[in-house]
Formats: sequence, structure tokens, C-alpha cells
Amino acid sequence: MAGMTSALLGRRTAWLVALVPLLFAGALMGLLGEADHDAGPTDDLPRGADSTQAAELRDRLGDEDSAVAIVLWTADERKLTPEQLGVLTQQATTLGTEAPLVPAEDGTAALAIVPVESTSATENADKVTELRAQLDADRPDGVTARVTGPAAVQADLAAVFDGANTRLLLVTASVVALLLVLTYRSPLLWLVPLTVVGVADRLSAVVATHVMALSGVAWDESTVGILSVLVFGAGTDYALLLISRYRDELRGHASRHEAMALAVRRTAEAVLSSATTVVLGLLTLLLSLVPTTRGLGLACAVGVVIAAGFVLVVLPAALVVFGRWIFWPRVPRESEQPIVETHSLWRRVGDRVAARPSAFIAGTLLLVLALSSGLFGIRTGLDQADQFLDTPEAISASERLAESFPSGTADPTQVLTRDDADAVLAAVQGTKGVASAQVSGQADGVTQVDVVLDADPGSQDARDAVQALRDELSSYDDTHVGGTEATTIDERKGAERDRLVILPLILGLVLVALVLLLRSVVAPLLLVATVVGTFAASLGVSWWLFTGLLGFDALDVGVPLLAFLFLVALGVDYNIFLVTRAREESLKHGSREGMLRALTATGGVITSAGILLAAVFAVLGVLPLVVLAQLGTIICIGVLLDTLVVRTVLVPALALRLGDAFWWPRRTSG
Repeated sequence: MAGMTSALLGRRTAWLVALVPLLFAGALMGLLGEADHDAGPTDDLPRGADSTQAAELRDRLGDEDSAVAIVLWTADERKLTPEQLGVLTQQATTLGTEAPLVPAEDGTAALAIVPVESTSATENADKVTELRAQLDADRPDGVTARVTGPAAVQADLAAVFDGANTRLLLVTASVVALLLVLTYRSPLLWLVPLTVVGVADRLSAVVATHVMALSGVAWDESTVGILSVLVFGAGTDYALLLISRYRDELRGHASRHEAMALAVRRTAEAVLSSATTVVLGLLTLLLSLVPTTRGLGLACAVGVVIAAGFVLVVLPAALVVFGRWIFWPRVPRESEQPIVETHSLWRRVGDRVAARPSAFIAGTLLLVLALSSGLFGIRTGLDQADQFLDTPEAISASERLAESFPSGTADPTQVLTRDDADAVLAAVQGTKGVASAQVSGQADGVTQVDVVLDADPGSQDARDAVQALRDELSSYDDTHVGGTEATTIDERKGAERDRLVILPLILGLVLVALVLLLRSVVAPLLLVATVVGTFAASLGVSWWLFTGLLGFDALDVGVPLLAFLFLVALGVDYNIFLVTRAREESLKHGSREGMLRALTATGGVITSAGILLAAVFAVLGVLPLVVLAQLGTIICIGVLLDTLVVRTVLVPALALRLGDAFWWPRRTSG
């Protein structure tokens, strides 16, 4: 291993090791590009759920390329006049409506159902945009026209992701560049890791999408964006650790090639252990019931592998090619004193913790418990209207429609059946909570019944009505209830099942990885407990923030699982970086001095890495979707807590208080 590393980083080979992977990555990106994925009707639905089976039957009706838009006309003042209604009736006819104009009983509004035929989300968005423009141009004076319904919601959701990945990439890269400049205080050095990680990010998007396409795994618009954030965050963290160790070694070696070879050997174990832990954690998402969640896990696992590979292979060679001057104006010299010998800020922090470790343990545990108290008030499950940070037209129109029509008119619940259609329709019409029901399509032995519920969308009454429908139809062999309300119920059940299965598995994998890395039992158990505490505290604090400041009434059902995964898998990184260095130093200086030296040596780089990772995940808030804003906020807070409190105070205090027992059954000497 040592000989191979030295050979790859030699004077004659380093430039090839740096250049060839970058050229190969560029060629692969240019030739292949990202794979395309045609979204399916069940991509976001839990496998085997009643609403998923309804969507599968809906797909057999033959008009899967058609969605419904609802045009809502409202009077600007009082009621619609007979003249206005006449104009609207003619306009509705020209739109190709499926039913005549329907005036509201209160006289203030009228609606028409318009089919929107499209073969992709982009085409659907374009047609809804054209429809809105046409309505705005043709509306009578004193009348406002808006578009809602499933087609409009899909169009407004697509608008959120229009150019989103490019925008997210630019903001992420800008944040990383700024923090790298502040970290290194060099006008040149930041360009090298940013370039290497940036290429790794783009290559990850290409490779991950093709891997998902070949394996038949679904993904959605947010997958590549989250992948990019993770690759930039994890890749830059690994780069910071490597560069910090390289700079330390330059102080003791005249040859930068020897210094880098030693830095790589001493960093590789921590980086590979960290990356392996993260990848295994991400792959647990393959057990999710939701296809797009499985896709996210697979894509991110591919991205972390590529990021770690580029940091351990391409980045060392690139830095060696440029020489010491790349650190200008703070160029490390051979004669400089090693960082672990200086009386730095982190050594002073370590000395204070060492003086009263029990007090620091008690204080940090009380802080974590206090912050975690917010968990007791958490509610999960966002309504469709609450998915957007900025209310789009489809949602505002739906809310206005509910003032003049039955609440479920904008988005009917759907009953799909291959049983006796007349009997099913009669059963639906006789169910409590149903305002109206009618057959809306029949083909290939499948019948669709559109059901308007007499309850506000997203309310408990609406959920009760869906459950009543399912109970009423339970005696039929192949009849299923779908639509937004039914899907929301099934998503909650699916998320609960995923958490029950995946969360313990993530903890078990992380624990096993730490045991194998440290060859210890006590330290891994304590480290896993600290990252779980960090997750609980960050989720509790975030809930207070969401309800008290941001006005969110609930968490998205998928957020707790993803936040737990990223915080546990990524949060343990910093503990790995610290304790692997502490283990190394303990073999020479003993447990106590080894931990203090490790904190001194890694304090600056781990804090920089944590702040950078927190900022990168906060970038998810640039997209106006509540789920991404919530996920980014929880991870940002959790990483900062882990970096500034848990890793800086709690873990060193535990190690100092336990001494050699912290490493049991492994022995230390010094």
C-alpha cells in the first residue's frame, strides 16, 4: 500500500494520476449525459398500498396521458351576472371541457373541467401555462380566472424544479467556494478541491442516473439535487481532512511527494471508514416501500463512492503537482512546529474539558435533553396545500373553490374497480362523507368512480371519509381507493413502516463499522449514542423553529427518516476523524494526552468541515418546497450541534473520564 501510494504520487506520475481521471470523467459526461426517466404513476407511492393498486388500475384505462384541470371563474365583486355566465359558458365550450359550465349555488363562482393531454411533466406544464394565458386574455371584465386540479398542481410542482438543479448546483458551489476561501485564507488553494469535487459531483449525477436506469429504480426531480448537495458536502469534508493532514506533514518533510504519500496513508482509513459507513447507511433505503426513496439511496451511495475516490486519488496528485506554493500566502515550511505541539484554541478547550470532564458530560447531556423535548409535539403529514413555501395558483384556486363548491371538487377521490361497477357506485354513494360520485371512465374491464368528499382537503374528516369508503368496499375483490387523500394516508403508514425497519438497521451498521474500525466496544457504543442524541436534539429544535417562526404545522412524512440517515451517517464522520487520530496519538502518548492531541490536531479542520456541511445542506432551502426546507434545516442544525458541542466537548469528555476503558477491550500504551 505504501509503495503504491508513493509511486502514484511520484514526480513523473502525479500529473497523470490527476489528469487522466478528470479527462475520463469529462468524456463520460459528454458522451452519456444524465439518463432520462419517465415518471410512473406509482413512483412516489408505497409498494402494495391500496392507493398504489388504484393507480395501477388507473393506468389501464388508456388515458394515462391525460390529467384534469379545473378552471375556476370568480366574480371580483358580489355575484356573476347572467351576461358574464353566458360568456363563460361559450368560453368553457371552446376549451374542450368534459362537462358543461357549473355555476356555484352562491352565484359568486363557476367552474369547468378541462382535460390536459400530455406525455411528460414538461408538456403538461406548458399546456397549463397556455391555458392560464388564454383564460386571462379571454375573461370578461369583473371576472378572475384561475386553474387548479391535478394537472395544475403537477404544473406548479414542475415549475419549482424548472432549472432547479442548475440553481442548486451554482448556489452550492458558491457556498463551498466561499467557505474554502475563509478556511484556507488563500486565493488559490480552494480552486483545487472545488474543481475535483465539482467534477466528482457531475460524474456522480451521470453515473447514478444510468445505474438507476439500468437497475430499474425510479427517481424524481429532487434526487439529483440532493445527490449534488451530499457529494459537495461529503467530498469537501474529506478534502479538508486530507489537506489538513498534508499541511501537517509538509512541516516535517522536505519532499512534498513524501509528505502527501504519508498524508494519504494516514487519512485513507478515516475517509474510507467514513465513506463505507455512509454508503451502507444510504443503501438501507433500498428497503423502503417507496420507489423514489430507493432511488435516492442508490444514487447517493454511488455519489459518495465517487467523491471518496476522487478525494483519495485525484486530489492528492493534483495538490502535489502544484507544489507548496498552492498554500500561499501561508506556505508550510519544513522547519515549522507541528500543530499538535502548539498551545492552540483547541488545546485550551481540551484542557478545560480535561479539568472537569464529568461536569462537561452532565452539562452537554442536559442541553441535548432540553433541546430534544421538542420531539413530544411533532406531527407528521403535510397536506397538498402545505407542500409549497410560496402558495402557487393551483393551491390558492383550490382554496377559493372550496368556498363555493364541495371541498373535494378540485381533487376528487378515485375508486378504481374491476368488480361490478353499478354495485360499487351504489356502495360509494351510500357511504358517509360522500357528497357525490359518478363514473368517469371505463376501459379494459376497469371502471373509475370520481368521488367528491364533503370535507375539507387534508382534514381528519376527509381521512375518515376515505377510511369509511375502504371499509364499505372491503368485501369487493379488486376495488381500491386512490387520489390525494387516500395517498396521504398510505404514505404515512408506509413512512412508519420504513422507520421501523430502516432506523434500527442504520444504527446497527454504523455500530458494526465503528467496532471494526476501532476494534473496540465501549467507544463505538458511546459514539452511536451521541449521534442519536444529536438527531433527537436537532429534530426537537427544528420543530420549535418550524412552528414558532416558519409556520409549518407538520413535518413531511419522509423527513424524519432521511434526516436520521444523513445525520447519523454523516455525523459519525466527525467522530471517526477525531477518534482515529486519538487512537493513533494514544499509542504514543496514552489515552488522556492522545485525546487532547487529537482534538488539537483535528479541531480546526473538523469545525470547518462541519460548518461547510451545515451550510451546504441549508442550500436546499433555495427550492420553494417545504420538504426540502425542512430536511435542510434539520441537518444543518444537527451538523452544527454535532460539530460544535458533541464532538468538541462530549466525546472528548467521555474519553477523558473513562481513560483506557474508553478503548476497551483494545489496549493503549504510553
